[in-house]
Amino acid sequence: MTTSLLSLSRAGGLLRLARPKTPLGVILSFVVLATIIGWSLFPGVFATHDPFVGVPADKLQAPGLQYWLGTDHLGRDLLARVIHGTASSVTSALIAVTIALVIGGLIGLLAGFLGGWTDIVLARLVDVLLAIPNFLLAVIVVTALGFSTLNAAIATGISAVAVFARVMRSEVIKTRHATFVEASWLSGGSRWHILTRHVLPNASRSVLPLAVLRFGLSILVIAGLAFLGFGDPPPASDWGLLIATGKDYLKWPWLVYAPAIVTIATVLSLNRISRWLRNSN
Repeated sequence: MTTSLLSLSRAGGLLRLARPKTPLGVILSFVVLATIIGWSLFPGVFATHDPFVGVPADKLQAPGLQYWLGTDHLGRDLLARVIHGTASSVTSALIAVTIALVIGGLIGLLAGFLGGWTDIVLARLVDVLLAIPNFLLAVIVVTALGFSTLNAAIATGISAVAVFARVMRSEVIKTRHATFVEASWLSGGSRWHILTRHVLPNASRSVLPLAVLRFGLSILVIAGLAFLGFGDPPPASDWGLLIATGKDYLKWPWLVYAPAIVTIATVLSLNRISRWLRNSN
């Protein structure tokens, strides 16, 4: 009986060792993300055709061996345009997340740590921002700033400030009442010491998954603004602008499907990575 139990225990241990620690979906998501980063950093390595100069004789060709994703109405290689548009889409989303993280994180940190009237005023400000739909707020801001991809990124970042502020405030309040923080107070720790050594590092753990999630959402918002004409004008190759241009040629559906599938795959991969990071904490 003891031998049987020992054998089952060993078998269970072997199964636990053989079980992959990282889900396959997360691995595939990282592969997609690595491909997108490679496209944005080294577009010339992956694209063999000029994204801005086309061959009129090859216009509106279906996907094939010469043009993997087909060509547009000017004979330009669609794969090259998608790859060269990656840098603009990724960079603008990164700018948006950075703005939202810095400003929103600072607001949430001050509101949660200082409390009192500071918390009341900043919390009401966050409530006002949350009452306005993100995309509508982004449209209002980019209309005030001017039509360009950079301004679209700034507008997207401003529209996401309230989300980061609310999450950071909640985490700071929870951490501030933790036992180790109270022990640091009683041992004579200064406000700055407690803030930098205890509150900020622990409260930031929930911000990383949110930042990854908002990165994907920022790509969608910026693509939506570019689709509506709030981004850079042609011959720019932002993903949203490519979709907007392709909708006028629905007889040749790859003009819409190609940039749309790349956008969707990127956003879904970032969402999967964000969920994995949240569950790992």
